[in-house]
Amino acid sequence: MTSHRIPAALALLLAAGVTQAQDTRKVSEPTPPPSCTVLTAATAGSDDTARIQSAIDQCPAGRAVRLSGSFTSGPLRLRSGVSLLIDQGAVLQASLNPKLYDRGANTCGTIDKQGRGCKPFITIDNAKSSGIYGEGSIDGQGGRVIDGGSESWWQLARRAQKDDARQNIPRLIEVTNAQDITLHKITLRNSPNFHVTLNKVDGFTAWGVRIDTPATARNTDGIDPISSRNITVAYSHIRTGDDNIAIKAGNNGATENISVLHNRFYSGHGMSIGSETNGGVRRVLVEDLSMDGTTSGLRIKSDVSRGGVVDQVSYRNVCLRSVKTPIDIGARYDNKAEGTLVPVYTNIAFDDVHSVTPGRISVQGYDEQRPVQATLRNVSIAGKADRKIEFANLTGEAIGHQDTSTCANRFAPFPETASAMRPQLTSEQARQYAYSEVLKYVGAAGKETIDPWDPLSDPLAKGAAFTPDYIVDKGARADGVRTFNTVQEAVSRALLDSAGKRLYMLVKPGVYPELVYIPASAAPITLYGEGKDATATRITARLDASITGAAYDAQYGAQFAKAAPAVQAMYATIKDRAQIGTFGTQTVWAQNNGFQARNITFENGYNKDTGNARAEALPNINNIHHQALALSVDGADKAQFENIRLIGFQDTLYLKSPQPGSTVRSFFNKSYIEGDVDFIFGDSTAYFHQSEIRTLGDRGVSYVAAPDTHLKTKYGFVFDNVRFTHEGSKTGNFYLLRQWFHSSRCTPYAPLPVEGYSCTYGPSNGYKAPTGTVARVSLEAVGKMVVLNSRIGAHINKQQPWSDWNKKGTISYRPAQYNSDDHWNNLIKAGIDPVKDLGYTAPPSPADVFLGEFNNADE
Repeated sequence: MTSHRIPAALALLLAAGVTQAQDTRKVSEPTPPPSCTVLTAATAGSDDTARIQSAIDQCPAGRAVRLSGSFTSGPLRLRSGVSLLIDQGAVLQASLNPKLYDRGANTCGTIDKQGRGCKPFITIDNAKSSGIYGEGSIDGQGGRVIDGGSESWWQLARRAQKDDARQNIPRLIEVTNAQDITLHKITLRNSPNFHVTLNKVDGFTAWGVRIDTPATARNTDGIDPISSRNITVAYSHIRTGDDNIAIKAGNNGATENISVLHNRFYSGHGMSIGSETNGGVRRVLVEDLSMDGTTSGLRIKSDVSRGGVVDQVSYRNVCLRSVKTPIDIGARYDNKAEGTLVPVYTNIAFDDVHSVTPGRISVQGYDEQRPVQATLRNVSIAGKADRKIEFANLTGEAIGHQDTSTCANRFAPFPETASAMRPQLTSEQARQYAYSEVLKYVGAAGKETIDPWDPLSDPLAKGAAFTPDYIVDKGARADGVRTFNTVQEAVSRALLDSAGKRLYMLVKPGVYPELVYIPASAAPITLYGEGKDATATRITARLDASITGAAYDAQYGAQFAKAAPAVQAMYATIKDRAQIGTFGTQTVWAQNNGFQARNITFENGYNKDTGNARAEALPNINNIHHQALALSVDGADKAQFENIRLIGFQDTLYLKSPQPGSTVRSFFNKSYIEGDVDFIFGDSTAYFHQSEIRTLGDRGVSYVAAPDTHLKTKYGFVFDNVRFTHEGSKTGNFYLLRQWFHSSRCTPYAPLPVEGYSCTYGPSNGYKAPTGTVARVSLEAVGKMVVLNSRIGAHINKQQPWSDWNKKGTISYRPAQYNSDDHWNNLIKAGIDPVKDLGYTAPPSPADVFLGEFNNADE
């Protein structure tokens, strides 16, 4: 082995020899083709294979089948010239049924000595100018238990490794005998096996691709060009369980003209060439690559069973961190290999390659006659490197141990994708959110009673005609027994008549300007209108949180003067407050178990004549924003609403459990709810079905929901077959949710620009600058919400529909928490010990879902 400086002229000559090591095509960022059809998600859990494949088969060349929503499919085949376009937020999941992938020997999903018993999920064969585009994701579900089995695809692979056998597992995307194939901005995750393989391909571009699979997933290579030419992988991020990229050349010929440009690698086995090199690998350029946490860095591997010539490989401008072996070149990959195909590595150039952390250097040729031939310029490995160099002719500059590069500033976290910010449920998880499952739990959090409830079978949902016990008609002559002019008078009478049976209260069409308080002591009440639709009958008031108790009493005292004692008691809890606050503003206040409403509107008319824009949008002198509830369901279980309209701005609907750490149930079907900020909020379990949730848009920022579901409560808010719409009149930042950090007075989750600031765990919530405490009740108010089978309007932030609770750097900040792992980890980061401080034992396994989606379509 030699190691010395070479003359400048020779260095230039050698450099010139590798400048052509790249894709011979002129490659620029691809442009997605126009779509020939748009497919939206079907029923949850359905098999979408046939309709996706049919759309592909009928799509003309030069066009794409566009997917919007969540899909589950078996194997698909792309025709020549036809592409897939997967919308941002959309997910194409690979079926877990091994039979769909089987090649005919009934071995897919098993281990044996042969392997390769499964077809890939997506095949591109004998095709030209096809591709997969879009900012959505393809999920191979490698970590999920396969149908009819007890193991996941990955567990099967590990068992095969242990038994010295081969797994029969599908690859995610397999391209064969093809030309000019493109992957653009797509996210590939959780592949059962290799993510992308290319065999006998001339012309392939992967641009802006994200590959995201756990480091523990065996044989999950990112992109593997095999016996292919003119390949470019650019601006992509790859973290996986095996080679991030592996350039191979087998019996089908050479692999040549490869460009790997401007990429970022994370977990994985590195930037590899081999182990199959017997077809010859040549003219490879790797430039502007950062590798953070891979096991190997720049790696060439082969042995006598599969070796060949690897020639003209150039590594330029490469940064490595936390890489065990930054340079790893070996000709004896399998020490037990037998054969005569000796690996030969020539014209390998390392230029401006730096590891900012210590690591091993391994350069081992086959023998003295066939050494590794490489040149080095400006190469450094931090610290004292463990070096193993033999049968190697290294020329150029010695490898330094002091980093003089700018690499330390070039590492960045793996970019979370739209799908990562929009966690998608599996089909199995989604089944747990069927309304019959969600609505059967009630009571103490974590110790709920199972009490099956099927509101869709109730006469209310079936449109049954009722015989009213009371009639409310503002224009009729009231008798105080059966006929009333106000709804509240009828409720007071119902309290006197309560005998346990359900009482039916018909409200004739009209506008009823009043408050309606329904105490817990009433028999179950059904309040319903008989107009042509819910707009014909409206109960309305205009209270907001800033109104004084005295003003409230002056306006509504007369209404409650002759009310039933239980109603007067509710009224008395508000009238003596300095300000009535949020929870004194409700137009309809129901504490009544089994309360029902149908075909009626509950409105808080505050600011409805002027709009609800924030006061800082000056001039806006008389338009101050405050909370103003239309309906409060307060501790009432089995509250059911059919075809109702809830009208308001901020805090339209409040759903409250009897006390923190317990839950009750509400069900909304075929209803309409509008508002602008946190307009569906609370800690009880609520199911919204076949309804419209409309965001009103004259505020700069808007959140549909603000649940504060208890950590141990099984379910929070569930939206199924719901349309999230927008009036379209204004622009702003619109989100599906922020998780209510209830009662907190300071944040332990991030520092504040206040000298000496701290917020620690304590018995109560409080803050006196610069220190404060946060209590268990707030930490455990995590907020849970799942959206299924729904259409999400174009106004909602597609990349991140789930918002933090207020901005980082404010005293009320809390980051969005997607599951129980986030909750646990955030406590630890905040200096709160989940075990010692809160008495927890361990984080739930698997993690409990806080936020999730399934089978939604974006508009």
